[in-house]
Amino acid sequence: MSFQDIVNDSKARLDKALGHLSDHLRGIRTGRASPALVDNVRVDYYGTQTPLNQVASISVPEPRQLLIKPFDVSALKEIARAISKSDLGCSPQEDGKVVRLSLPPLSGDQRNKFAAKVKEMCEEARVVMRNVRRDANKAADTALKDHKMTEDDNKRAHTKIQELLKEYEGKVDDVQKKKTAEIMEH
Repeated sequence: MSFQDIVNDSKARLDKALGHLSDHLRGIRTGRASPALVDNVRVDYYGTQTPLNQVASISVPEPRQLLIKPFDVSALKEIARAISKSDLGCSPQEDGKVVRLSLPPLSGDQRNKFAAKVKEMCEEARVVMRNVRRDANKAADTALKDHKMTEDDNKRAHTKIQELLKEYEGKVDDVQKKKTAEIMEH
């Protein structure tokens, strides 16, 4: 692998780790309703665990309410059951055609719990990113040993990979601050 291949591969893997973190953080509750809150809910639809957004349309009619309208009305009971089992902390109301989720305001304890979960998820992302750095440095050292890279390129690769890691750790810090602020706002 050349210097540029190692750097490009590292950047792609760091982007993927950051994207994965952002996707998972969307499912954590803040003060307002968002269709992303139910992204991880799976519905037993004719014996298959199906993502909720594939069996129903999800909208936000009010800041603290989700409206879930199934494409197939026969799935209404299963949708309500799946939401009840999820860790959203609210019970669904169904009226025969749609399911309404009214999100109660978060208590101080819940806010702290969600903020701690965000911190934990961000730390896991940082660990993944450090593993990317370790793998890239190992690839650069292997290329040096196999005489496919010069010592100067090896040093440049190590330096560039460290710079990339710092840049992406900064992005994770920004994401963490933003999400924590959303959770803590009343």
